[in-house]
Amino acid sequence: MNQHFSPTLRQLRAFAAVYHLRKLSAAAEQLFVTQSAVSVLIRQIEEGLGARLFDRTTRALQPTQAAHEAIVVAERILRDVDSLGAGLRDLTGLRRGRVCIAVTPTLAEILLPRVIRAFTALHPEIHVVIDDCAPEQFVSRVIGEHVDFGIGTPERAGADVETQTLLRDHLSVVCQRNHPLAARRTVRWTDLAGHPVITVRPGYGIRPLIDGTAAQAGVMLDVVNEVSFLSTALWMTGAGLGASIMPSAFAAWSNDASLVVKTLTSPKVSRDIFVVTMRGRSLSPACDGFLDVMRAEFDRKPA
Repeated sequence: MNQHFSPTLRQLRAFAAVYHLRKLSAAAEQLFVTQSAVSVLIRQIEEGLGARLFDRTTRALQPTQAAHEAIVVAERILRDVDSLGAGLRDLTGLRRGRVCIAVTPTLAEILLPRVIRAFTALHPEIHVVIDDCAPEQFVSRVIGEHVDFGIGTPERAGADVETQTLLRDHLSVVCQRNHPLAARRTVRWTDLAGHPVITVRPGYGIRPLIDGTAAQAGVMLDVVNEVSFLSTALWMTGAGLGASIMPSAFAAWSNDASLVVKTLTSPKVSRDIFVVTMRGRSLSPACDGFLDVMRAEFDRKPA
C-alpha cells in the first residue's frame, strides 16, 4: 500500500459504480466515460490501496471483503462532497443564505422597506437581518464583522473599510408648499435666516455638518425643534412646525405630496449614501443580490 495515496473523486465514483453495478460497461455508461477509463481508475485505486477490490469472473465483477469495507468510507466521502456541492449551489443560486445590514433607523425606514419587499419576493429563502444602530456605531458594526455590510454615510470611514457610492445625495430644505421658501427657484443657506427650522440634535448625525455649513455661509439658524430621527422632522414639517434640513433622499422617499424639497446652495453640500464593507472581505452571493435589487429600485425611483 502506498502510504501517501489519496484516491481522487473520479476513482471513488468509478469504484462505487462498479461495486453496485458489477460490470465495467454498466459503470462506464452511468459515468459517461469509456469502459477502458473505468478499468484504469479501478486499477489505480487498487494499486494505491494495495488491495484487490474485485474478483473478475466471466459474467461479472465480485466485490472482495476489502471492497465491502471500503465502500462504506467511499460513499460517505461522496455524500459529503455532493452535499457540499449542493450547498454551494444553493448559496450561489440564492436559494439559501443570509444578508445582515447595519443601517441607522431613519435611513432603514425610508430606504429599505420597498427594497426588502422586492428582494424577498425574488428570493424568499434568503434571511434578511437589519442591525439598526446609532450613527456613531455604524462603522464599528462593519469593522467588528457583526454585519455583512452597512448602508449610510460614515463620518470617519478609516482604513479598515471600503466604501462604494450607492446613492448621490445632498443637503436640502423641506417645507410645506405654502411656505415662503417653496416659491424660490433656488434656496441658499442665507435664505434660511428668519425661518424656523427643524433638524437633528447637536452632535448627532448630520448636525455638525449643518452647523458648520451655516457658519461658513454666515447665517444663524433659528432651530425651533431638535429631533433624534429625521422621520420625526418630516412629520413635524408636514404639521406646519417649520422647515426641515436633511439629505434629499430622506424627503424624496417619504411620498408626502404636501412637502417641497429644495436643494440648499451656496454652498451645495454633498451627502452621498454608501455601501460600507470590511476592507479585503468579499460579499456573499446573497449580499450581492440584495445590492443589485436595491440599485434597481433606486433607478426606478431616483431620489
